[in-house]
Amino acid sequence: MDASSRIEAPPGGWIEPYAGLAYKPRQMAVEAATEHRALRLCGIDPDVFGDAVDPSTFISYAIQEGVRNGVHANGTVNMAQRLVQRDKLRLGERLTVTGTIHTVEEVPRGKVAVSETWFAGADGRPGVMSGRRSLRPDPAKVEARGAGTRTAPIVDNPLALRVLGEVALTPANVVAYDSEGVNPIHSDPDAARRAGFRAPIIGGGMGVRFLTAAIWRRFAPVGIELDIQFRRPIFWDDSLEIRVDERDGEWRAICLVKDGKVATEAAIAGLTPGARV
Repeated sequence: MDASSRIEAPPGGWIEPYAGLAYKPRQMAVEAATEHRALRLCGIDPDVFGDAVDPSTFISYAIQEGVRNGVHANGTVNMAQRLVQRDKLRLGERLTVTGTIHTVEEVPRGKVAVSETWFAGADGRPGVMSGRRSLRPDPAKVEARGAGTRTAPIVDNPLALRVLGEVALTPANVVAYDSEGVNPIHSDPDAARRAGFRAPIIGGGMGVRFLTAAIWRRFAPVGIELDIQFRRPIFWDDSLEIRVDERDGEWRAICLVKDGKVATEAAIAGLTPGARV
C-alpha cells in the first residue's frame, strides 16, 4: 500500500515542500501482515523475500513520511526513484526513519521536489534509502507540458529483452492495494481525471514491486542499487510484461513494458547476491 495508515492533516495545516525541510526522526516497523497483504495483492508470494522487507515498500513509506511532516501527497506523481539497500531490514524490526527534501523546482506543470528518506535498522545500521523525484501538478496547468529535465532512457529496445513474466492489473486489486493510501489518483477516477489521467494509475511503489520480486527470485540480494524511471503512467486495468537486460549472466536493467513501450525501468548496480543464485 502507498501508506500503512491514513494520516490526517497536521494541526497547523498542510505546508508546501521547500528545500532543506528535514523530517522529524521517528521509529516504526514494517509488520508482516501488512507487507504480506500488499505482496499478495500484486500476485507475489511473500516467501520470495523471506523474513526481509521488500525494499520497494519503502517507496510508499517514504511518501508517508513526507505526509507525516505536513507535505500532502494528493495528486503527486512519481517521476524517478532511487532505491539503495545497504543491508536487509527485517519484518517487525524497529526502524529509525529520517528524511530531507533537497530541492523544489518550478516547472510548467507545477513543482518538482527531490527528497531522500533513510530507514536504519534497530542497531543503527544503514538499511534502505528511498530517494524520490516527484511532480506536484498545478490544477490550473493540467494541459501544460513539461516537468523539468528528464534523464536518457535506460532501456532503448525493450522488445529485444528477455521476458520474465506478465502482469494483468485489475481495478479491484489496485484499489485494494491503495485502500489505506494517501493519494486518491490511485483509486478515485475523478481525482485521476483532475490530474490529467484517463483513469486511476498505480503508485510507483506498486509497479516497482514486480521488478524487485523478479530480482529477488533470482538473486535474493543483500545489497543493491536501483535507479528507476517512470516513463509512462500505468493504469489500473493495464497488462504488462516484465523484461530483463541480461548479459553474460549479469542483470543490468529490468523494466515493465506496456504495448511494446517502457512504462517503468530500472538500472541495476551494486548487486550483492544472497543465498539464492
